[in-house]
Amino acid sequence: MPASFRILALLALSGLLLPAAGCGSAFFYPERKLVWNPAQDNIPYRDIRFASEDRVPLHGWLMCPRAEAPRGTILFLHGNAENVSTHSRAVLWLVEAGYEVFTFDYRGYGLSGGEPDIPGVHRDAKAAVGQLLSLRGASADRYVVFGQSIGGSIAVYTVATLPPERKPRALIVDSAFAGYRRIFREKMKSFLITWPFAWPASVFLEDGYSPARWIDKAGPGPVIVIHGTADGIVPYEHGKELYERARDPKGIWTIEGGGHISGLRNAEVRAQFLAFLEAWIPAGSGGACAP
Repeated sequence: MPASFRILALLALSGLLLPAAGCGSAFFYPERKLVWNPAQDNIPYRDIRFASEDRVPLHGWLMCPRAEAPRGTILFLHGNAENVSTHSRAVLWLVEAGYEVFTFDYRGYGLSGGEPDIPGVHRDAKAAVGQLLSLRGASADRYVVFGQSIGGSIAVYTVATLPPERKPRALIVDSAFAGYRRIFREKMKSFLITWPFAWPASVFLEDGYSPARWIDKAGPGPVIVIHGTADGIVPYEHGKELYERARDPKGIWTIEGGGHISGLRNAEVRAQFLAFLEAWIPAGSGGACAP
């Protein structure tokens, strides 16, 4: 579902990219209208309203497993297009496996206020951690951060800069890029007509949040990188670099022939994911969804 970054090249040609690049707006393709909610799949859920660090109003969902106490909590950061109503269905299997999932829309997406930019979405992610841990029954000892595509890139900086008492048990990133400027340049250089603009245009782009700069600080919990070797949106080399820069304990789940955020459609990879959660989240029955 993520939008192709090739749209960046078209923006550059139209002369719109340079003023937009400073705030990174070309990375975001939000949709305001919600097209689905968890109740349509008989998933219990709660609307969560909270504010970002700069008071931008945000909206999210806490999706709860049916008829059982949660086995743990997943904070899910979605990709760069549409909104929470289209991305959440991709993680319903985690709810069905007994985990509560807290997911939210960045500013400018869905029912959240404001307009997206690179610094702002990182503030939103940090606020989401605070909101999750403020919920009755939630525990820093029993949650994992999971991000897909740009959500994985946002997740790295977020986890790396959390105080020790708020760090998750683990960080899992799926199909994330290693750097904002790097992915921008790669997409610009993929077109002959925009190739000459790749480097000069990229200097206007905020790069201080790039995950390659921060992933070595994401611990002490394990870092898992999931990436397909045939990812046409974010090349596999990005995932490999993130894995190499991360500190132990760490792992890389290479999906041979896999495309962008396609690995977790595979039953074997899902089983590996669940086995990892069971190994790293302490046994217990607590959680924000618990009775």
